[in-house]
Amino acid sequence: MRSNRQIFLAGILALVALGLFSCRQNTEERQMNRFVDSLMSKMTLEEKLGQLNLPVTGNIVTGQAQSSDIAQQIRDGRVGGLFNLKGAAAIREVQRIAVEESRLGIPLLFGMDVIHGYETVFPIPLAIACTWDTEAARTTARISAVEASADGICWTFSPMADVSCDARWGRMSEGFGEDPCLSSAMATAMVEGYQTDNLADSTSIMSCIKHFALYGAVEGGLEYNNAEMSRYRMYNDYLPPYRAAVEAGSGSVMASFNTVEGVPATCNRWLLTDLLRDSWGFRGMVVSDYTALQELREHGVATDKREAAALSLQAGLDMDMVSEGFFLLKDDKSQIPYINQACRRILEAKYRLGLFADPYRYCDTMRPAGSIFTEGHRAEARRIARESLVLLKNENSLLPLGKNSTIALIGPLADTRANMPGTWAVAATPWRYKTLREGMQDAVQDKGKVLYAKGCNLTYDAELEARATMFGREMRDSRSDADMLTEALRIARQADVIVAAMGESSEFSGECACRTSLDMPDSQHDLLEALKKTGKPIVLLNFSGRPVVLNWETENLPAILQVWFAGSEAGDAIADVLFGDYPPSGKLAAAFPRSVGQLPMTYRHYHTGRPLPDGQDTFSKFLSSYIDSPTSPLYPFGYGLSYTTFEYSPIQHTTDSRTATFSVVVTNTGSSTGDETVQLYIRDMVSMPARPVQELRQWQRVHLEAGESKTVEFNVDYATLGFYNGEGEWQQPEGEFKIMIGGNSKDVQSTMIVVD
Repeated sequence: MRSNRQIFLAGILALVALGLFSCRQNTEERQMNRFVDSLMSKMTLEEKLGQLNLPVTGNIVTGQAQSSDIAQQIRDGRVGGLFNLKGAAAIREVQRIAVEESRLGIPLLFGMDVIHGYETVFPIPLAIACTWDTEAARTTARISAVEASADGICWTFSPMADVSCDARWGRMSEGFGEDPCLSSAMATAMVEGYQTDNLADSTSIMSCIKHFALYGAVEGGLEYNNAEMSRYRMYNDYLPPYRAAVEAGSGSVMASFNTVEGVPATCNRWLLTDLLRDSWGFRGMVVSDYTALQELREHGVATDKREAAALSLQAGLDMDMVSEGFFLLKDDKSQIPYINQACRRILEAKYRLGLFADPYRYCDTMRPAGSIFTEGHRAEARRIARESLVLLKNENSLLPLGKNSTIALIGPLADTRANMPGTWAVAATPWRYKTLREGMQDAVQDKGKVLYAKGCNLTYDAELEARATMFGREMRDSRSDADMLTEALRIARQADVIVAAMGESSEFSGECACRTSLDMPDSQHDLLEALKKTGKPIVLLNFSGRPVVLNWETENLPAILQVWFAGSEAGDAIADVLFGDYPPSGKLAAAFPRSVGQLPMTYRHYHTGRPLPDGQDTFSKFLSSYIDSPTSPLYPFGYGLSYTTFEYSPIQHTTDSRTATFSVVVTNTGSSTGDETVQLYIRDMVSMPARPVQELRQWQRVHLEAGESKTVEFNVDYATLGFYNGEGEWQQPEGEFKIMIGGNSKDVQSTMIVVD
């Protein structure tokens, strides 16, 4: 035990270290300010406006870089950055033009949508959230940064911190689900993984928090739609993940397409300046979304692009993606202070990335071979993919399957290489990835048999399938529906068990892939019904980028494994879990509804004055209920089974004046190992304004061997039990709180505490 003198000396040393760190930070800030001041003093207004311009490039090759219009714009100092250009050699050549052929030699930013991996592709972000493992999220971002930076990229438009409770919205696949607490933790981990502690490290890239703000709450689940709500709801339900990512140090933020309080986010001064900068202290740069500036005319808030540019610049927008609207302000002297402010923020971002010290730091053409799609990266992608899979049903322990079985693998997602990575995998190289069929065959080897039939197309509607398989994901079969069904039934009759690989294709979710029905597509549902009539047991591997409606499947199939889109290593990772080499451990980051009529829905709902009694889920006249359906989800938030079972002891707790400690003993009561995510929820019983019936606050993953018990302990600071009022001020908690602990948001036990 340390003496008081040792403790005193340790404290002194800590203060000295803190002072030195602060002094170093101040010195670096002064150096940056002097550099930027000097550079801006040499810049013309046209060159300053050029820094605010972010055009899209496509795949420029070296010759085009020399001769294209974009090359001349770079020489003229009219470009601040480019995005969607891939390859260290191509980027080096374009950077050379900026540095060696423009008047001031200001380097460019190179951005890309590195959303869930580069060439090593990880599960979609919604699936990453289902790991409930922040270290896994951090690892995905770290590896993504290593690979992207090796190929010339220094800026990613990620993480997407939009909370969404509406699975109709296709872009739910790109975020972390319905809960602000879980989303905050995941967004923070992603920022830290991309940027590390040193943004100027050549393996770090600048993150961009999007879409600021409220984009996940678009009305009707319709892309680019409005999102309107009270500030009380904003501060508590939707803004926390953005704020957490800001506090993690993200270098940039992207304004969203939607309106906030009737004003489009792109020109919303309250959002981009009053809240983001003045209240939260954000010091980075803000970029628009694709053509969002010129779209202000369509919103009806600007008469032309020039007015749209002025409104956005004055609101706090720094960089214009694609619209090239800021050049229209060059003759308006009243805009000069705003132009200078925006230009400074962009130059500071480049300085922090180390681009002025070495413009080619991301352009080492020797790096890609040893840094991209490596065995180590692929091993991590496979591990994290396994963690993301969620076992929804396993009647009579049908899973895991034996490798010595004869398996009929049937369905349109069983043998499609291009659909494994999922949406927003723009740098993916699908020809190198295994299909599910290949992963299962490699797992079984010569012990059993994997028979295959496609069975049906994605949907009977060829036009709908074309929209759901864009960007090279096409998979439509020219055979007749009857021929494919006949083949599938013949294969099924030869097997011990059927594995049905069905659901959405990768582009059935994602940006502008909104759906009004979330049921299994028609052709696949019909195929499942026909397979069920064979009497063979069926395991459904459900592919999707969002929660979907699985009522019939839950009632009629013995096993369902939600596999999302698990990335470049999906084929092997799914096989690992399917055959029991690794147990499933994922927990839902968003509930699965019974019907789209329930959407938007969240476990964090508020009680009405006429709630259903606890435990009741069916219709009751004059109480808050549906006449034709239970009110509960089919599968609740936080839900996920294992190949083993877990038992929780009663909650034990101790309290003092500032904190409380809660503990449960979790026992693996089955015959195999497993991981359980223990979740702690709270409810503020009496509050003004009212609070939700349940709010996630903490969780822990615990690994247990068969028969093993472990004590899981949560330390809760009372201050964290509070909430924001409608002005964004944190309200200290007081009164009675229910504390709930369990394996999902529904199956919990509770205890009460009083906070004075």
